[in-house]
Amino acid sequence: MCVRSVTSYALGSIEKNQRGPMAVINTGYEPRPFQAYLHAKLKRFSVVVAHRRFGKSIFSINEIIDKALRNNLKNPKYAYIAPTYAQAKKVLWDAAKDYTKNFPGVLSHEQEMKITIPRPQYDDKITIALFGGDSPDSLRGIYLDGAVVDEVSQIDPRVWTEVLRPALSDRLGWCLFIGTPQSKNYFYKLYEHAKKEENKDWFAGIYKASQTGIIPQEELDDMRAIMDESEYEQELECSFSSGMRGAYWAKDIEALEKNDHVGLVPHDPALLVDTAWDLGVSDMTTIWFVQQYRQEIRIIDYYEANGMGLDHYVRVLKEGHRSKYSYREHNFPHDGSARDLSSGKTREQVMRDLGMRVYVRPRYDVADSINAVRMMLPKCYFDESLCNVGLNGLKNYQRIWDAKMQVYQPKPRHDAASHPADAFRLLAMCLKPGEDRIDRRKMKRYAENDWDIFGGKR
Repeated sequence: MCVRSVTSYALGSIEKNQRGPMAVINTGYEPRPFQAYLHAKLKRFSVVVAHRRFGKSIFSINEIIDKALRNNLKNPKYAYIAPTYAQAKKVLWDAAKDYTKNFPGVLSHEQEMKITIPRPQYDDKITIALFGGDSPDSLRGIYLDGAVVDEVSQIDPRVWTEVLRPALSDRLGWCLFIGTPQSKNYFYKLYEHAKKEENKDWFAGIYKASQTGIIPQEELDDMRAIMDESEYEQELECSFSSGMRGAYWAKDIEALEKNDHVGLVPHDPALLVDTAWDLGVSDMTTIWFVQQYRQEIRIIDYYEANGMGLDHYVRVLKEGHRSKYSYREHNFPHDGSARDLSSGKTREQVMRDLGMRVYVRPRYDVADSINAVRMMLPKCYFDESLCNVGLNGLKNYQRIWDAKMQVYQPKPRHDAASHPADAFRLLAMCLKPGEDRIDRRKMKRYAENDWDIFGGKR
């Protein structure tokens, strides 16, 4: 019988007459009790919320290996997706190679982070590849028999809905979502969906440090004594309601979620759209899309990309669902006036040459703009789907902790969260709540069509 720590593997044919020998390959994996329980309980779609040091990543790669060896379809393909490509390499690549090293003929492709295991009995091979959620296009156009999405809270939901779900459809593949909470974002939504009894193909499980016994109680007591309470509850007790330690706006955004300010916020065709940018060259460029109606600030969309030229972002503004937006102005930070060494033009000039109305704003004081965001947030309504990644960045925007002095420094940490946060700080300094943002060019047409902007046709 095939078990997790000792996996049966056919070296030769295992067809009707059982020609060829059977070999037992020891992968070296010995699951903990809760891991063993989960391996037996998982369904086609599973959401597992687990505390730090649960062994999520090791559990995940061995689930992939076992399911791959049981797959009778031709050329099985599996994917493990971490928030970034670098994280996938750091967290799992060495472990993936270690747990598959004893299979005859196995090949590890370092450049692609891909492992292939030949199956002589089927005259094909198993493929297991690691990907980053920051490069979803690398997953497009392929089929998958199974996938693991690790640290779901940090990954754009569209990686699942637009890329992975279609890739699993033709071979009825499975997907495991696993991670530790970071407030009530898309991971929380998936967990709540999986818990519903009517969703028969879904499994939901939550595993707190106080329940699993993996970390000794004495160690937990010591950690609780030295950690911020909200940090402890999030990382070890799997609380979706706890904000991050040192986060500027986490509690403000939690209040928005409780008051139904995060949900469906559709684009209103009768209102103009403003954008606020954070410009990057070697790092991330981010864009917030906003509409205003009286005192409401409607954050309808968010976009980010890495290492792309301004022409790429102009196409983003003009294609797909964003082509329906009527833009009023695009707000650039102060470095929009920096000159490009190759063309000699400023970023502002390049955008204007591409037909975009751009305004370069002055350098704002960081503390003032952080406070401006805090004052603006109660008036904001976020579209949960299109703004999930940016909203997650706002939640995780943190002060720098000075471990030596045991105080927070009066400046924010520069990390992945700082890009959406910097663009949002700019937005808070540019917007004038209550200012008229109605697209008067469309008012007559909508009036003639008896159009109600809140409910469609009357």
